Amino acid sequence: MTYIIYNILRFLFKAIALLPLGVLYVFADFLYFLLYHVVRYRRAVVEDNLRQCFPDKDEAWIKETEKKFYRHFADCFVETVKLLHISDEEIERRVEFVNVEIIDNLTAQGKSIVVYFSHCGNWEWAPSVTLHAHTEGVEYCQVYRPLRNKAFDELMLHLRSRFGSVSFPKSTVFRDLFRLKAKGIVTVTGFMSDQKPSHGDPTYVTMFLNRPTAFITGTETLAARLGMATVYWDMEKISRGHYRIVTRLISDGSQKPEHNELTRKYSQMLETTILRDPSIWLWTHKRWKNKVTLNPE
Repeated sequence: MTYIIYNILRFLFKAIALLPLGVLYVFADFLYFLLYHVVRYRRAVVEDNLRQCFPDKDEAWIKETEKKFYRHFADCFVETVKLLHISDEEIERRVEFVNVEIIDNLTAQGKSIVVYFSHCGNWEWAPSVTLHAHTEGVEYCQVYRPLRNKAFDELMLHLRSRFGSVSFPKSTVFRDLFRLKAKGIVTVTGFMSDQKPSHGDPTYVTMFLNRPTAFITGTETLAARLGMATVYWDMEKISRGHYRIVTRLISDGSQKPEHNELTRKYSQMLETTILRDPSIWLWTHKRWKNKVTLNPE
């Protein structure tokens, strides 16, 4: 049954993806209206998150940012579907990578890299970095949390492999990367480290967007144990359907970082990204569902 549903979804989405993005954005406008005004998809969560994170902003700003977010959210949906039928040339025009030479220089030295990333902009277009990087023989990877719906999970894995990268489930990523390291394969792996930690995940709590916030430290632990360099991808939306990703070096991996140092730097960089344009972060996440207290200094 999963196989049948997967193929139906793939056929349907591929038919939609044949349409030009300009036409798909008309559909996105309708989807925005449906999500925001009719279904009111997680409106209460988004409103509460914005109010708690921006207590100094008035109601007009909150509502305007909320609407901008839902418009962007709808755009991301059609842009992700478009991955089923988009040329390398078009995606190169639409996603600009700045400082990608940082990645090239590190991988040319034989250093594997952890990429701290987030749900800002359209993260599903980020794997197109393989069209810009130049070091041969590097395996590009991303970590994901498997979806409960197996058909959708298979579809998303197919979409994320569009530019040649491979996906590793969170539960096995250390073993997968260790295996590649043992084979002498250099890797560049994206970690979406802005999600709410799962039960049992080790965390570091810091002030983030005016709230005590728990960040997963597993990414940092993995980087330290495997001797990997770390970078941050700072993604911004330039205009509709156009993004810029700036690679920012966190650590070249030559020295062992202090405890929670990488996580702290990531949280600060991510906050800067969000404050620049709050509407492009995924506010539907129940990021602060569980109350936490600050770590003692």
